[in-house]
Amino acid sequence: MSFNVKKRGKLTYYFTGDRPALSCLVTEELPDGDLKIYFAGLTGGYSAAAVLGRDTVIRMEPEKEVPLVFAAWEKWLQEAGICQSLRQVDLIEVHAFGCQPKSPNPFVDPAGYAEEQKRLRAAYGRAYAAFFAEQLPDNGVPARFTVHLVDAPDQAASYEFYSVGMLQRALHPEAFQS
Repeated sequence: MSFNVKKRGKLTYYFTGDRPALSCLVTEELPDGDLKIYFAGLTGGYSAAAVLGRDTVIRMEPEKEVPLVFAAWEKWLQEAGICQSLRQVDLIEVHAFGCQPKSPNPFVDPAGYAEEQKRLRAAYGRAYAAFFAEQLPDNGVPARFTVHLVDAPDQAASYEFYSVGMLQRALHPEAFQS
């Protein structure tokens, strides 16, 4: 993927296509030289599969989906030439929108639906905690919140989330050398 880049003052937009609906990444140059990075919302279903070029789509499995979104964001950082690893970015906020179960049907099997909700909510927590502990052990843990939705456009995904992070010059000067 090759990004189109539009710079306006202290903001830089990284997007695809001629008439995008949103940018994959937006960076904000801070007065001290650090970069605040806004990551577009993704799901670990169809959207992560498309970004990562995967043939298979994970369906309603947060513990497998969550790492895919972070891998997609890392790929974008690399392709934009911002930095080489998500480990270089301190995530400040992760806003997660958890989807309601796709099955069983709540009208046909209300008890099964309630159990699936319970399973998904527990899986969200395990997935986030495992990712931060295993993949970003030296970074801080972001502030975040989860909102459960009735539905989402991605029929495979168990959630969608977006994030804000910071690439700090003092911690990673190599990322700022051009």
